[in-house]
Amino acid sequence: MKLTSMFYSAKRIFIAVFMVLMATINVASATDYEEIDWVALMPEDDLSALLNRPEFLNDIADGSAADSVDSFASKQLEDEQAQRYQQALVSTRVIEAFDGKAIRIPGFIVPLEQNDEQEATAFFVVPYFGACLHMPPPPPNQILYVEYKEGIAVENLYDPYWFEGTVKIDNHESALGTSAYSLVLDSFALYEE
Repeated sequence: MKLTSMFYSAKRIFIAVFMVLMATINVASATDYEEIDWVALMPEDDLSALLNRPEFLNDIADGSAADSVDSFASKQLEDEQAQRYQQALVSTRVIEAFDGKAIRIPGFIVPLEQNDEQEATAFFVVPYFGACLHMPPPPPNQILYVEYKEGIAVENLYDPYWFEGTVKIDNHESALGTSAYSLVLDSFALYEE
């Protein structure tokens, strides 16, 4: 009888140790993601160019024909600042250190493909609402492309999410924009601070 009792006690200890170990692994994997801001994905000189936009852009009315990346790109600009701004708008330059890095980033979903249940299975993650759909897309180095076979039920495009996954340097083109990065998605959740 004592041997059986010892066996059950050892079994309980093993199960308890196993559960503690699994909880530790889950906590450790949750903290492996580096929370980043979108600007971290952009080379500093691209960011500087976008923060120092040419003065003449202030005279262009929002929503007008001149208020588009294509309209701006078609202009022959002689001003060096305007040329650099124009280049930064379509920059596919990336930060190599992010290749293979596990990150956590907030963003909005721009659906590209859906499954039969109308869940997004391929989409862009962008830094602000309306990007690609209602206004010119962000620069490619500010867009993450995601393929997620399980699908995400997007009830409202206004809803921001937290995304966790591994970054890959990979261009993806769509009618809605171009991404310079992709994200191998591990998890997502509605955004909460």
